[in-house]
Amino acid sequence: MGTATRIVTVLIGPDPASRLDKALGAAVPEAESLSRSRLVRLIAEGAVRVNGDVVTDARAKVAEGDAVEITVQEALEVETAPEAIALEILHEDADLIVVNKPAGMVVHPAPGSPDGTLVNALLHHFGGELSGIGGEKRPGIVHRIDKDTSGLLVVAKSDRAHHGLAAQFADHSIEREYLALCHGVPDAGDPRLNGVKGVNFEAGGVLKITTQLARHKTDRQRQAVLFQGGRHAVTRVRVLEGFGAVALVSCRLETGRTHQIRVHMAHVGHALVGDPVYGGRRRVSEKEVGADLAAALNGFPRQALHAARLGFVHPVSGDWLAFEAPLPEDMGSLVAALRG
Repeated sequence: MGTATRIVTVLIGPDPASRLDKALGAAVPEAESLSRSRLVRLIAEGAVRVNGDVVTDARAKVAEGDAVEITVQEALEVETAPEAIALEILHEDADLIVVNKPAGMVVHPAPGSPDGTLVNALLHHFGGELSGIGGEKRPGIVHRIDKDTSGLLVVAKSDRAHHGLAAQFADHSIEREYLALCHGVPDAGDPRLNGVKGVNFEAGGVLKITTQLARHKTDRQRQAVLFQGGRHAVTRVRVLEGFGAVALVSCRLETGRTHQIRVHMAHVGHALVGDPVYGGRRRVSEKEVGADLAAALNGFPRQALHAARLGFVHPVSGDWLAFEAPLPEDMGSLVAALRG
């Protein structure tokens, strides 16, 4: 595997953090995928220049207007190989495919997950019958769901489908509904919830959460709620069934930001069951649901989130397509036990 070099340039904005590493952590665009720990290593390696001078001390001071250049050496992506991995396919034609992704499967190969991904499985499934994207015989990933989220994904098989689907995601005309189990039961009558910034209730008791989202300043693997800067994010939540300690909710995305549902639900005090990143130490007590069910809820090994419905205009035929995927066995078993 070879290496590639790229230069990331950053202009330090107003009121920067007191240290170089912290200032860069806030200023480097999210798309560059540079965590603060990696920035610290790059500084120590002499890969960071401030106003043309190499700086190797992460605690060095910076000021508004400082120009920073970061030289990033990256391993080239390994060639993605086809793998015979079973897929649940709900629809396929010459231009696109809709699959029900299981929890635990990464969508696209990355340094930490080079194989066993949805793309590896799709390449095997397509064989040589793939017109490709941008001149390359590869699937067109137009949206993703987290590794430990299950559910529906549409993938382009041709350039025309890729462009058409991407346009629909950009203008938020895709219909996406997720099912989730959250701690507590969101209630329009809850004074605490009505006091949370960015929250209001619409007709039918639908909880609307409107914030900005951006990468967390100190933990680059998390997203954070903001009200200035970042990217606009809107989630609508409707309670389907309340069980006291937890609720089964429907979440509809107006926008599709990284971790949007998970961070929004945590923001309003109803983090998802099993969420290792945003769930904190929230636990269900045995007094609320009994010992066995409390253990099952508290030990649930992933965020209880499932992409259940997906609707869009076929980018070639113009037909409206809509798909549903029932709750997977792990979430379904929890819901059945709660009902019992």
